[in-house]
Amino acid sequence: MVAAMTPRERQVLIMGETGDAMRNGVPTGALGSAGFVPGIPRLGVPPLQETDDSVGIANPSNARRRDVATALPSSLSLAATWDPRLADRDGGLLGDEAWRKGFNVLLGPGLNLARDPRNGRNFEYLGEDPLLAGTLAGAEICGIQRQHVVATVKHFALNDQETGRAILSANLSDAATRESDLLAFELALEDGTPGALMCAYNRVNGTYACENAHLLNEILKHDWRFAGWVMSDWGAVRSVTAANDGLDQESAANLDSMKLALGAIPEARLLDMNRRILRSMFAAGLFDAPPQRAPIDYRAHGAVALEAAQRGIVLLKNNGVLPLQRSIARIAVIGGYADAGVLSGGGSSQVMPVGHPFDVPLGGNGRVAVYDRSPPLDAIRSGTQAAVSFVDGRSSSAAAEVARRSDVAIVFATQWCTEGADLFDLALPNGQDALISAVAAANPNTVVVLETGNPVTMPWLDRVAAVLEAWYPGQRGGEAIANVLFGRVDATGRLPITFPSSEAQLVRPKVPGIDALLSAIVSGLRGYRLAVALRPFSVDYVEGSDVGYRRLAKQNLTPLFAFGHGLSYTRFRYSDFRVTGGNTLRASFTVTNDGARAGTDTPQVYLTR
Repeated sequence: MVAAMTPRERQVLIMGETGDAMRNGVPTGALGSAGFVPGIPRLGVPPLQETDDSVGIANPSNARRRDVATALPSSLSLAATWDPRLADRDGGLLGDEAWRKGFNVLLGPGLNLARDPRNGRNFEYLGEDPLLAGTLAGAEICGIQRQHVVATVKHFALNDQETGRAILSANLSDAATRESDLLAFELALEDGTPGALMCAYNRVNGTYACENAHLLNEILKHDWRFAGWVMSDWGAVRSVTAANDGLDQESAANLDSMKLALGAIPEARLLDMNRRILRSMFAAGLFDAPPQRAPIDYRAHGAVALEAAQRGIVLLKNNGVLPLQRSIARIAVIGGYADAGVLSGGGSSQVMPVGHPFDVPLGGNGRVAVYDRSPPLDAIRSGTQAAVSFVDGRSSSAAAEVARRSDVAIVFATQWCTEGADLFDLALPNGQDALISAVAAANPNTVVVLETGNPVTMPWLDRVAAVLEAWYPGQRGGEAIANVLFGRVDATGRLPITFPSSEAQLVRPKVPGIDALLSAIVSGLRGYRLAVALRPFSVDYVEGSDVGYRRLAKQNLTPLFAFGHGLSYTRFRYSDFRVTGGNTLRASFTVTNDGARAGTDTPQVYLTR
């Protein structure tokens, strides 16, 4: 097929009509989403219809009017299940909905490691450990591509913070990179064989990722023998040499870079770029099973979203108050939009969920947080005979008074994160720490439910009876939280990311570049003027491959909650532990439930030297 292409046709697949190219209108045939690459009708090559999918088939800003989709829990919540089978199932749901909406390329899963818990996009990723993240991503890719949709693993590589992501250089030795961030990608490619990979905005050791021949040609295509195609992140192409350095397809911007490069791209390289794209299209079944607009079983998919949300909830602390007993007569529910329901974080991944979402403006920056109509408050009320009172938490004194008159107080606390911005610190915003402290002082049976995209600090931890981390739980999150609170299901999640005791335990006291960004914003700069005002800077990953818990263990630091932590409503006992083998080790042991109720455990084995 590549040989049959005309010179003009060989230019079609390597340039996506998105970004600035769409400002004058959506191209003919495009669905109106993240990206569109025209097909080649003469040869029967279908167009590529691309959409983001971190937590569902994205529809940011309701670009496709009233086009709803199943809103899954965040990727960090999926990582907390530690379950490749559930990741595969989530991937199958995403692929099915994409295919039935007319899309044939999904721009996920995201696989950047959580080197900094303040990263505003951590909720879209799979935690801090390359083995866990890579294994889950590989399973999700398999689920997606079984539905005849190409999966795109991203953002390659070291795109580990949002601040200055287009200008920073992430600096790390080759060995350390291969043993951490690149290892996650390598495992995902081995297990899932994605059709595409997206290179990142940032530089790696001084060279932009989308024109980094060492990353793309030497490691990805030579060492790992990746047969798919490399697409750029949107507007990430900086040089006409990118194609010769390993880029196969430019996404967004004005398409000028690739057009200028056409005369400088050797014939063999141009043919290889097209061949890689077509190979992945054939492998995923885009020719044999093109997407069809068809009804979606949202009821069945909602059940998957509910199970995923339940499985990802982590019981961090429990002094015996959970599960809530039937004898409780009065329950206070406080704060955290518990009367609405937290859906997800912000950015290109936003989903218009099945139901009736609503927006909450976030100051004067134009951003909004999207909340769902799956209120935990409703689910709690429907699950108990107790009298349930609700206060929004804006007044700590009013909340404390309601808590004082109740048998149990449940405080919901939220922390909204988004693509394009990192957190300044790990404290709960908007006075929520003070609210929790006031409620705990009024009622020792205080339960805190966190709905966050990152770890948070907990200065009130010693004064509350229980803490649940529910992450961004998606469209069935309210029911999932209530089911865990009342013990209708066990608390089965385990942390995929370390909760540090304070910012003092982090490698970098502040997110690099965030002070300069804040100064520019305070001075009134916005948009393009803000972007050009920031100067390139470097982030030296002095921790090397010791991301998260590995570094804390080496430095004998005790976190607030460790990677892998998670309590259960029952007790498990391990016995008969054996290790056999030489270079390849096999561990076996017996897991026994010694408790009085059913439960699910996630045994973990760590190898040190």
